[in-house]
Formats: sequence, structure tokens, C-alpha cells
Amino acid sequence: MVKHLPKKQRKRALFYGLAGAFVLRFGSLFIISFLVDVWQVQAIGAAYLLLISGKHLYDTYKNKDTDTEEAVEDEAEASGSGFWMTVLKVEFADLAFAVDSILAAVALAVALPPTGLPNIGSLDGGQFAVVLAGGMIGLIIMRFAANVFVNLLKERPGLEVAAFIIVGWVGVKLVVSVLGHEALHIIPEGFVHSGLWKLIFYSVLVIIAVAGWFLSDKHEVDKQTD
Repeated sequence: MVKHLPKKQRKRALFYGLAGAFVLRFGSLFIISFLVDVWQVQAIGAAYLLLISGKHLYDTYKNKDTDTEEAVEDEAEASGSGFWMTVLKVEFADLAFAVDSILAAVALAVALPPTGLPNIGSLDGGQFAVVLAGGMIGLIIMRFAANVFVNLLKERPGLEVAAFIIVGWVGVKLVVSVLGHEALHIIPEGFVHSGLWKLIFYSVLVIIAVAGWFLSDKHEVDKQTD
């Protein structure tokens, strides 16, 4: 999402994105009971992920023969709104991902033995701490690896397509969760939590990533530090 920005703005966008991500995920943890019970929240997250994935893939194939990276950077730098709109998109994307990732983390944490610490929301204090620590550590790692990922996407542009296909696939996972919600029962709830669905999901995820790597042409890029 930040790759199109001028180099001097990428680190700023990633920093603001990280700061917002901390706030969003910390807040999401406190309202996790609400998120678990209301399927509409998951549906909104799924719709957003599918939207940004589909739009990016459409734009990529529509403009691949007409737009150059330099033209995109010049346009973003001249518009004045490119930077903040990108930050906003990063925040919305993280919120959508947070819904799925935090719900998955909570599902694992509740299997841990109670610690006897005071409850925070519907979680034992120790379970809450595990989910919080895992989420924050993951964000920090992703922040410091983000510039590496940006340069890798510039070196292998095909990986960007794979990344947005993965975004859409995560959206599909949320759709399955919604369809299996106890309030809807469109598909069996047991399937959503089954080993078969997890195997299908992660197998497709790995296939997309591996295919994106091997099918992407390697480009020479400027190694100058951002």
C-alpha cells in the first residue's frame, strides 16, 4: 500500500501506520466480546478486504501497460493527498486484519489454563496478556521488516499481486466465518473451526505465496536507503 509513495514518505507512512495499528489492536482487544458476538463486524471486514484486493488487481491489469512507477510516484507527490490517503488505507486494512487475527488469537488463548488474574472483558487476565503481547510483538516485527518488504516488492513486482490475492483470501476466510456464525448457520459452524478448513486455508495461502515468488520476474532496483 505504501510502495507507490515517494521514498521520503514511505517511512513516515509506515510509522503512522504502526502507531495507528497499536491503538486499533489495543482497542479491539477491549471490545473483543462484542466482535465475537456480532457477525456484522466480521462481514464488514471481509467486504473491505475483498474490495481492496479486487480493486488493486483490477487496477494492476488495467494499467500495467500504461503506468510506470515513476509516473505513479510523481502523481502521488503532486497530489498532496496521496500520503494521508495511503495512511488511512493502511489503518483500515489493519483494522480488518485485526478482527480476524485477534479472534484467532483469543480462540487459542482461551485454551490456556486460568491464571487467577482479574478478568479483562471476557478473558482471564493472563489470557488477555498473552493475546496483547503476541499482537504487539507481531506489529513491531512487521514494522521493522516493512522496508525490507517494500524493497522486495520493487525487486519482484509480481509479489505485490500475490500479496493482494492473499488479502482477498483472508477476506474469504472471514466470509466463511460469517456464514458459519451461530446467528446465520448458512454453513455448519463446526466446519469453520475444523482441521479440514484450516488445512485448506493455509495450503492455499502457501501456494499463493510460493507461486508469487517463482512466477515473478526479478527487476534491478535502486538499493539506496529510503
